[in-house]
Parts: sequence; structure tokens; C-alpha cells
Amino acid sequence: MPPPVTPSAAPGPVPNHLAWAIVSTVVAFCLCCVVGAIPGVVAIVYSAQVNKKLNLGDTQGALQASANAKTWCWVTTGLAIFGLLLNVWGFMTGANEQYMMMLQQMQAAQ
Repeated sequence: MPPPVTPSAAPGPVPNHLAWAIVSTVVAFCLCCVVGAIPGVVAIVYSAQVNKKLNLGDTQGALQASANAKTWCWVTTGLAIFGLLLNVWGFMTGANEQYMMMLQQMQAAQ
């Protein structure tokens, strides 16, 4: 008599989005300072929860953590793109040179 067939714990692979979370956090931090890093850290935390929940057999929790990680990854990616556009705008309009001149004047006054 063959052994009974048990259904798999997960309906398929549950992506943890950890690589995306780390890369978008680093890029957003470089382009937006701390503002871009905060949602990136949240994305990393949710990404790290996915495999842990799968190992505990909590498929629904893993799916929810994966969805949350994906949402926060998109937020972080959006902030990185916004920061990139601000930097490009600053270079094109000369705002960065004006900012540097202002900093030099403040340092000379001290």
C-alpha cells in the first residue's frame, strides 16, 4: 500500500525580495540620504522574515511578509529614482555649484 500523499506546505516558491531590498536601500541611501534608507530597512526586515516563517510552516505569514517586502522595495526604489532625478536637476541647473559656494562662504566666515 503506497504512503498517503500530503499536500505541500507552500503553494509554490515564496520570493523574499532580499536582494532587491538591499540594493535599493544602498542606492536610495546614496541618492536620498536617510530618507531613502528608512523604508529600505523596513523592506529588509520583512524580507528576512519570509524564510523564517516558511521554515516554521507559516505559509500565510510568509506570503504576507513577502508582499510587505515587495511594497517597501517599491517605495525605496521610488525614493531612489526621485533622488536621482533631484541630483540630475541640481547638476543641470547649477544648484550644486551654488550650494558649494555657499558652504565655502560659511566656512570662510568662521
